[in-house]
Amino acid sequence: MYVFRDGQRRPRQHTENPMSRPIVIVESPYAGDIERNVAYARAALSDCLRRGEAPYASHLLYTQPGVLRDEVPEERNHGIEAGFEFRRVAQATVVYTDLGYSEGMKLGIRHAEALGHPIEYRSLPGWATQA
Repeated sequence: MYVFRDGQRRPRQHTENPMSRPIVIVESPYAGDIERNVAYARAALSDCLRRGEAPYASHLLYTQPGVLRDEVPEERNHGIEAGFEFRRVAQATVVYTDLGYSEGMKLGIRHAEALGHPIEYRSLPGWATQA
């Protein structure tokens, strides 16, 4: 059982092995309206957790102050490449589509396709109208 922010307890949905969760790479927009896109990415992470997954979103991790600067092309590319390395251990790439596709997302999708990595496209209730 997990307890979520709303205080509700929910059972795991991933039941193959109760001690493991599938690792998923989250693709969602970052560039552009960063505040909105960060909120959306956090909602995507929450959705993954509710599905019993262990999500990884490099664009939320590496863009924190003091890590990498997304506006500096060399640093941005370094972050993208570092994020790609996690696909080696992930079971799937999940693409959240409500806000469209950023260039970074397109790179991630192409990388997953090149590796033959499973890709799942998802949307979140209430976000499609905000694109």
